[in-house]
Amino acid sequence: MSKENLIHREAINKLKEISEKARVCLFATNLKRLPIESRPMVLKECDEDGNLWFISGSHSKKNTDIEKDNRVQLFFTNKDSSEYLSVYGHAFIYKDRKTIEEKWSNMVKPWFESKEDPSVSIIRVAPLNSYYWNTKNGKIAGILSYAWATLTGKEDGVLDQNVEGDIKI
Repeated sequence: MSKENLIHREAINKLKEISEKARVCLFATNLKRLPIESRPMVLKECDEDGNLWFISGSHSKKNTDIEKDNRVQLFFTNKDSSEYLSVYGHAFIYKDRKTIEEKWSNMVKPWFESKEDPSVSIIRVAPLNSYYWNTKNGKIAGILSYAWATLTGKEDGVLDQNVEGDIKI
């Protein structure tokens, strides 16, 4: 398995690529308490600075948790391409009209009457530490490599094609 340590623009590009391809993540709050609390959230966007944006109900448990402690952990999975991303960062809640206008999406209409709904809030996650895994040859190759290594006690070289790395923005 090779290891990459990405920084600055390369790091932001990798974060953007994986998160926007997955779109849905487990969004964990209240990290000091075990088990951690998580819920699925749909990513609105990963901006050019690496911030991750979400639309949320202002009275949700997640918003209440963020107001008490803004440390969050996000877990993205791209099943089809066997990519995984873990993002630790600080979350910030916005309720101003300008930010809501900029980040609004009609995809959230089932939860909100409109962007004028007073319960709409926007969450920005500023990543502090991120880590990703990418099985370049996909699931089948990974399973076959694992089976080969289990049976023979030796790696077959396909496992070496997997990539993992730190993302430092």
